[in-house]
Amino acid sequence: MTRADLYGRGSVASGALTDGADDVFDATGIAARAKRAGDPAPDVVLPDAFGNPVRLSKLWRKGPLVIVFYRGGWCTYCNLQLRAWRQQESELARLGATLLAISPQTPDNSLSTAENNELAFTVLSDSSLEAANGFGIAFTLHPELVDFYGSVGTDIPVLNGNGLWVLPVPSTYVVDRTGRIRFALIEEDARQRVEPLDVIAAIEELALHA
Repeated sequence: MTRADLYGRGSVASGALTDGADDVFDATGIAARAKRAGDPAPDVVLPDAFGNPVRLSKLWRKGPLVIVFYRGGWCTYCNLQLRAWRQQESELARLGATLLAISPQTPDNSLSTAENNELAFTVLSDSSLEAANGFGIAFTLHPELVDFYGSVGTDIPVLNGNGLWVLPVPSTYVVDRTGRIRFALIEEDARQRVEPLDVIAAIEELALHA
């Protein structure tokens, strides 16, 4: 296994530290504690990229709420995912759905991510990790990953403004009007992301059984 295989192609770490990303995923305990379909979604208040507070329940009461947890603007795979969602604005509007993207970055860094990717949807800052912990997807980075990120100049504790080497596992949720999670995909390999069209299909299915 090469260093590129170990950490992901290019300058982005994948999280695969041993024989594969599934081993690391199991070691975090997230498989056992992460929120799944059927669970109630935690209701938190987070600042948007301009520092304005946003309460999750206020949005999900209006219609389906799509929540995308990403690692940060430094993550190539995350940026590709966010840009893919940018192409689905009309479909989300058709379904009366709202999209939120959440990372532990500070609001200033979240604003840079939104501007660099030309995002029209809301980007929230979870520096307190309240949302990531609430959904059960936060984990402390392995020391080997800490060394790697340091070597490539990705200072996560500074970017996130909390002094912690903690990230969310990339995950996508759909929450219905009652605050119940109806779709959940927690990625074992940070290089893989659910296709937006698959999530939209889940929202359409939800509408059929409303």
